[in-house]
Amino acid sequence: MVNYIWVGMMIVGFVFAAINGTVDEVNKALFKAATDAVTICFGLMSVLVFWLGLMKIAEDSGLLVKLSKLFRPIVRKLFPEVPPDHPAMGYILSNMMANTFGLGNAATPLGIKAMEQLKELNKGKNEASRSMITFLAINTSCITLIPTTVIAIRMTHGSVNPTDIILPTILATIISMIGGVLIDRFFYERRKRSGRG
Repeated sequence: MVNYIWVGMMIVGFVFAAINGTVDEVNKALFKAATDAVTICFGLMSVLVFWLGLMKIAEDSGLLVKLSKLFRPIVRKLFPEVPPDHPAMGYILSNMMANTFGLGNAATPLGIKAMEQLKELNKGKNEASRSMITFLAINTSCITLIPTTVIAIRMTHGSVNPTDIILPTILATIISMIGGVLIDRFFYERRKRSGRG
């Protein structure tokens, strides 16, 4: 469906440009945007490779395991239905660690694996379980200590101080995560009271 929307938007844009006689400007903008996209991709690649390398060092040194153990009691309270030794718990913790270090691209496959494991625990039902909803809320609003992707974009566009976004990001993501967990709990309690939880 989304593909049809994009094709439709492109056709409308080209027809509109043809009617207004601005096809040349559209072509220039198209090629400029393609060049900018490649520049941004290379800028993002260098920063992501650097941080993924640091994450690999942290993983090989055992730092991620220690951080996971540190956060495990908190995560257990957030996901009481997930057995502590279930693979879903490991994927949830790994996803949270990757998000915390601003590695959304690295967190995505871990999040997908966590959801697959949570669906198995949900016995393959089509309706999302409490744990799946909680995980989605946390994954979307997770605390980010180092917003690597945003820093990379700011560096690519010549920001004087690309890292000055770190403190506002930490504060905003702490507030969003607290809000996400509270809203998740509010709706869970409401569903439970109505007999659907």
